[in-house]
Formats: sequence, C-alpha cells, structure tokens
Amino acid sequence: MRKITLLSLTVIFIASCKINKEQQSFATNYVDPFIGTGGHGHTYPGATVPFGMLQVSPDNGVSDWDWCSGYHYSDSIVSGFSHLHLSGTGIGDLADILFMPTNKKLDLTAKAASRDFLPYKSKYSHANEKAVPGYYQVFLEDPKINVELTSTQRTAYHKYTYNSNDTQSLIVDLGFAINWDKATKTAIKIEDEFTISGFRYSTGWAKNQKVFFVAKFSKPITESILTNDKKVVSGKNAEGENTALQLFFDSKDSNELNVKVALSSVSVENAKGNLDTEKQDFEEVKSNAAALWDKALSKITIETPVDSLKTIFYTALYHAQVAPVTYSDKNGQFRTEDDKIVTAKDYTAYSTLSLWDTFRAENPLLTILEPTKVSDLVNSMLAYYETKKILPVWTLYANETNTMTGYHSIPVIADAYLKGIKGFDAEKAFEAMKATMMQDERGLNFYKQYGFIPYNLLDESVTITLEYAYDDWCVAQMAKALGKQADYEFFSKRSKAYEHLFDSKSGFMRGKSQDGKSWNEPFDPKHSNHREHTDYTEGNAWQHSWFVPHNVDDFIKLHGSNEIFTKRLEQLFTESSEITGNNVSADISGLIGQYAHGNEPSHHIAYMFNHAKQPWRTQYWVRHILDTQYNTTANGLSGNEDCGQMSAWYVFSSMGLYPMNPASGEYEIGSPIFEKATLNLPNGKTFVIEAENVSKKNFYIQSATLNGKPFNKTAIKHQEMLNGGVLHFVMGAAPNKNWGL
Repeated sequence: MRKITLLSLTVIFIASCKINKEQQSFATNYVDPFIGTGGHGHTYPGATVPFGMLQVSPDNGVSDWDWCSGYHYSDSIVSGFSHLHLSGTGIGDLADILFMPTNKKLDLTAKAASRDFLPYKSKYSHANEKAVPGYYQVFLEDPKINVELTSTQRTAYHKYTYNSNDTQSLIVDLGFAINWDKATKTAIKIEDEFTISGFRYSTGWAKNQKVFFVAKFSKPITESILTNDKKVVSGKNAEGENTALQLFFDSKDSNELNVKVALSSVSVENAKGNLDTEKQDFEEVKSNAAALWDKALSKITIETPVDSLKTIFYTALYHAQVAPVTYSDKNGQFRTEDDKIVTAKDYTAYSTLSLWDTFRAENPLLTILEPTKVSDLVNSMLAYYETKKILPVWTLYANETNTMTGYHSIPVIADAYLKGIKGFDAEKAFEAMKATMMQDERGLNFYKQYGFIPYNLLDESVTITLEYAYDDWCVAQMAKALGKQADYEFFSKRSKAYEHLFDSKSGFMRGKSQDGKSWNEPFDPKHSNHREHTDYTEGNAWQHSWFVPHNVDDFIKLHGSNEIFTKRLEQLFTESSEITGNNVSADISGLIGQYAHGNEPSHHIAYMFNHAKQPWRTQYWVRHILDTQYNTTANGLSGNEDCGQMSAWYVFSSMGLYPMNPASGEYEIGSPIFEKATLNLPNGKTFVIEAENVSKKNFYIQSATLNGKPFNKTAIKHQEMLNGGVLHFVMGAAPNKNWGL
C-alpha cells in the first residue's frame, strides 16, 4: 500500500527520534570514569567536557606515583577539589586552585607536612561516590556535606549540600600542592560579597605555570578569614607564597551553596571573561555536559551482546576525548613559555600534549573523530614553535617539559596534512618540522654526526635513534607532498638510521659506540634501568627493538627472512616475563611474555605479523591483548592511560583496525571484537565494520568484503574509510592462512 498518512509519518518520526535519543544516551550510560583510577592507570574520576579547559576532580592529597592525577581508587581520604588534572600521566602536576567545603571554623595557620595534618580533609566511601561523564558526586563523611561537580568548557560548577543548621563554610587553599608541584606565589582577593579572585604561580613538571581564577557564589559571604604564609591577615587581600581563605555563608535560606569557577593562563580579567554569564542552575549545566558527551561518544556506535565490552569501549572512547585540553581563553589569548601573551586567531589553542604517547593512536583517532580539532592542535604546536624555533615534545600549560624521547609533534603534523586536514599553514609546518630535526638539542648533534646516537655519548641512545629515524621519515613524506625533492631524499636516507643499531646475530637493536662497530657489552635483552645508564627508554631490548613502523619490509629483510622475523616476534610474546636489573622501570607493565602493553613502545608490535605474511598471528595476539589487558574495574588499564593513548589503542583494535605507522594514512587489520561498529564520520558518511560469527573463540578472519567486493588486504586506507561503506568480515575459530596474502 503506497499511501502513508500524516499520522503514520508523525508516529514514525517520533519513534525514530526516541530511538536516536536512546542510542545517544546508551553510550554515555556505559562510561565508567573510575576505570583506570586504580592500579597504574592514573586517571581521575572528576567532571570535564570533551577537551575542556577544566577538570574539576577530587584530590586525595597524597604525593606518590599512583596519585599523578591527584586521585587513586585505593584511597579513602579527600583533601579537596581542584580545577586542573592530568589524565593518566606518569608524572604528577596541576591540582591547582583547591576548594573544600566544611562546617566549622578551622585553623589554617598550622603547617601541614602531609595531608594527615590538613584540618579540612575528610573521609569518604566509594559507596557514596558517583561519576558519569561530566558529573562527579561524593559525600564527605566528616563534615557530612554532599559535594557535586560539573563543568562547561571553561567554567566549573560546584554544588555543596550541608546539613540543616550547620555552619556553611568553604576553604580555598592556593598553597595546596601534590607530587612535583610547589606554589611559588599566590594571591587571593575578596572582590565583593559574591566574588573572589586571585592567582597561583607554581613550579613543578611545568616549571613556570601561572593560573588566574575567579569564583562566584550563589549567596553572600558573611565572614572571611585570610591567611598569608600561615599567618592571619586583615583586609580583603592576601599575597604570598602560600595564601588560603575560609569563607562563611548565611545558612538560613537554603542548605545549598553553588559556586562557579573559571580559570585563565593570562589574567584575572580573562578568567572573568571565561566565566559563564548565562543563568543556568547546576542540573541544567550537568544535563548540558551529558549532552556534549552524548554527541562525542555517538561518533562511534558498537553492537555486541556483551555488556562488559560496551563499558570498556565507551569508557575508552571517553578517555580518548578528555585530553588534550582547551588552553586559550574565550578571547583567544593564552600565555606562552616565555610569558608572552599571544592570541589564537581562528583556532583554539590546546595544552597537555603528551606526544610521545599519543602520536601512536590517540592523534590518528582524532583525525577520524575531530579533524577540526586536529588542525587546532597543529596550530597550537606552531605557536609553541614560535617561542624556541623547535616543535614541542611534551607541553604542559605552555611549558616545554622535554619529557620522553623524539619530536613526535612531527608525525602528528604529517599525519594531518597527508590525510587532507586543512586549517594550518603547511609551508610553515614543514619549516618547523625541518628546523626541529636539523637543530642540535637532545642528541640530534650526535645523530647528525654519526648517523645514529652512540651509547657512550647519551643515555637511551637506541630508543632515541629509532624515534628520530621515524620522525625523519615523517619529514620526508611531508617534503614529498610539498614537492621538496631534495629534502625528501635527505630525510628518507636519514630515516634508515635504525640499520646502524640492528644486531643480526641476536635480532635486537643494540647500543653501539661512536666507532660504529663496538656493541655495548655485556648485553642482556631483559635488563631494564629506569631512565639512566641505559640504551632504552622505560623498557629493555625486547620491547624497543621493533620500532621501525615506517619500513617494516626492510626491517624484516634485516632479520633475514619472514620466517626468522616471525619466530623472533612470536618469542617476544612467549618468552618468560622476567625483567632483570636493580632499577627496573615501573612503566614495564601489562606483560605478555616480554611484550609490555602497559607502555606505549609495544603498542604497534602485534600488527607487524601482517607484513611478514602471517596476519593470523596478528589476529591471535591482538585478540589476546584485548581480552587480558582491559577490564571494567578500577584496575582496568594495565598501565598509565597517558592522555588517551591506552584507550585509543582499544578503540581502534576492538574495531579491527590500528595505525601501526601513524603517519602512513593506513590502518592495519587486526581482529574485530564487535558484531558491528559504525563510524559516524564528520563528512556525514558512515563507515561500518561488521564481524559475522565473531565470538570469544571465533577471532580469526576467514574472508572479507569491502562494499560487497572481495577484500584480501591486511590494511585499509584512511581515504577508503572517509568514502564510507561496509567492511564485512567473516570470522572463525581456526586461522585462514590464505587470507590477506
């Protein structure tokens, strides 16, 4: 029957809207921000929006490695709620501008050598704690106050519910610091009965961090006590190394106190400009934050009957979109490392660029999910380049921390340009890439002189050489795309630096002396010495001998044959997990044999079987990693989350893809874990990955089609995905050793 009544169309429309809304909220409901807050995951459970400027979250007050984010699930004490946090890093900083509600007058003049002496700390229980995307809640057992937190892009919202007739008070402690951080200069000003402002300068991982803030309250301040360097001061202003404030509010009208807080790297005036001016209550902001996460998480939809897989996947997709963080203010201004104020024109500047980690999968994932933000990231890197004429390594609040090896802003830029992402000056980007790799800092002088870095001249020489070789390859690809033939040839030649360090007898990359002949002896491939007197960064020879993602075919030839290569590669996963040495890196975690999934240098390795004509081994080991290295508990990550990289690996690999060579524009085929995954692309098209018959036992690819045509390759191009379509796999319990060859 061809006639469709208006009523029928209306019913269909309402039903489809309802289904769409259910699908959107479905993803958010499966996110558990507590995953990764235990073990060595180093994530935080607090409130933020996708790539938001603020991360308002609880701080336990412990200075230790597993409290890098300020919070660890094993703890039961909270010291307060600060506004900047790191997601999954291996070094701790931030936790700036601490707020803590209380119900009595406290002595803020006593020196606190540890959190045990903080007068405002409180016990809490996970039974009275909740976290969902964009919202966090906890009940403070000592003052019996319920705390709720949410956020917009640049404003944090606090809601404190006190007991009836209790004193309603709030502590602001700008001297509070954990881990590597230490306040150097702080200031607080009571501007009027509803507003306070100030700043906090600090040194730590970020050597010169400056944070300005403003806070507005829902009810007037009735009393205040200001301290400066542990002494009570009169008046409405305090400035010193360590300032703090206790505020009191009228408790007659309501048991609730609402607070809005905004920050800026530039000035109090800019913080005021960042503060939301719209009249919206806490529940409205919370709802809007959830809607932003609904939109972010709906970019990929998965179908599986296994609820735990949904939780792991959507939490991973969530963690992949909390960093990098917005850094420029509403007016575009932000502070650079040399304390200059610059303006981001036609882009948003970002900070917390954990590039040694994220160039591998997190940044390539953003080229699919958020290509506009990728161009903003490139522009942010180019702004940093203007300061020192070198591209960033690991930037935190405009500070170059120089943490980790290589210059992996380079593959991020190359990947963006080669995938057709516009919005930045390609010629300037190439200038920055070339200038960075031609300067002399961080061992590049030795690299240029010898063609590799001799072990007797610089620690971590093997890892650094291998990573510089890859960065060179990325510069070469950018040069080729821009028609710079001489540069292409120069950097292509240098990108084979790995050949100098390959020991064909053992199959390992090894430290070599400046004579170009002598190996570093004695040699133990299982030996680890954390970050000093070692040839490898946070690992050993087993884990670091495979980093030649740009030229795997040549790498296999160095081994002698596919058979030799795959035998050694298989041994990586089956060797005993013993790590030798007296100063073993704690980052070596998530061990499967000597493969260490808990740290990034291992992340591409399982996909290398594809190039050695044994794709079924890639399928086997990828599925094994998916099954064993992620779960739904607080210990659900086998190593540091590292600003989205650990999660991005799962997002890609669970769908059956991975950017083994992040700047190649190709994704290696692994072993899809879901019946169906749909990428809702920014260009309006969809790319669907189907895995027929997939199960815990059926993880081997039997056959595949792309848009109905036979697909017999172990990689798919980025552009093929952008064109939309359906990649259909048929899965089975035994390997099909003919597929993909």
